[in-house]
Amino acid sequence: MNQEPVDIETQIAALNLLDHQEIDWKRVQRTAYLIHQHFRYDYPGPVRDLKQRLLIVPPNTYGDQQCIVHRLLVSYHVAETSSHADEFANHVINLHIPYIERTIDFEAWIVVERSADHGPHILPGSALSDPRYLEPSALTQPDDALQEVAAMLVAEDQGGDQAERQQSAALASRINAWVYRTLRYSHGTTGIHTKAAQAFSLGYGVCQDFAHIMLVLCRLCGLPARYVSGHLLGEGGTHAWVEVLLPALERPGEAIVQAFDPTHGCETDLHYITVAVGRDYYDVAPTSGTFQAPYHGQLTANKRVGPISLEYADSGSSS
Repeated sequence: MNQEPVDIETQIAALNLLDHQEIDWKRVQRTAYLIHQHFRYDYPGPVRDLKQRLLIVPPNTYGDQQCIVHRLLVSYHVAETSSHADEFANHVINLHIPYIERTIDFEAWIVVERSADHGPHILPGSALSDPRYLEPSALTQPDDALQEVAAMLVAEDQGGDQAERQQSAALASRINAWVYRTLRYSHGTTGIHTKAAQAFSLGYGVCQDFAHIMLVLCRLCGLPARYVSGHLLGEGGTHAWVEVLLPALERPGEAIVQAFDPTHGCETDLHYITVAVGRDYYDVAPTSGTFQAPYHGQLTANKRVGPISLEYADSGSSS
């Protein structure tokens, strides 16, 4: 008897997540992750001419990270769909839905792989002087208080005969630790439009605010830095952290990417999955768009993210 083929969405959705807390991450050489996200917009009445921008799929290649497969389901007929790489090489999906009665759902399945033995993430040396990563953006405008902090952090720089990258890396690490020690995490007290100076004045915020404040301080200290949106294993929502771009000493004319998480006061590791980078949150918002209606919609989002397979370096074993 012939069996009907199982569609790829069903195959991906059936994958079982491993418990990341039970993994010996120091031994992991390679791992694959499943990202399953569901976005639902509810409206009080009909909506016309919805133009939706989704930034939820990672680039095909990003440092040691590879996007293996991705699928997107939309609950309404899509008149037009397109995808492109934006100015930061992010994977952008654009959709046009002519009419929605009251509700629309977007559901995505994504599988990515990361490799611990890939080596550093390298960029062209021109990234070190890219004004997008050195100058203030809409959400990272400094005020007097942040300028004073940056001056203090620079004054603490040990200097001496250290190489340029070592000095820059030490300063970036000091900024990361300072933001982590100084701010208090508080959910629901700031929003997506909260600027770095506002969050710093409050003294608390969420991962987006921690990242924005670190970006301000890095850029004031002359360190090119960019905002990262992605996933952290064990976190319920989308996470944010910072990449600092440093001279690659062993590869003249190139830059090395060093990623810091000021919310947790650490450098990133295999627990992190990058989706998009930019100047600040506005460049990497997972969902955005426009529509024709005299009212606003309500967004509900949920996700599950976790490893689905592992390869260990010392024994060649996998699970």
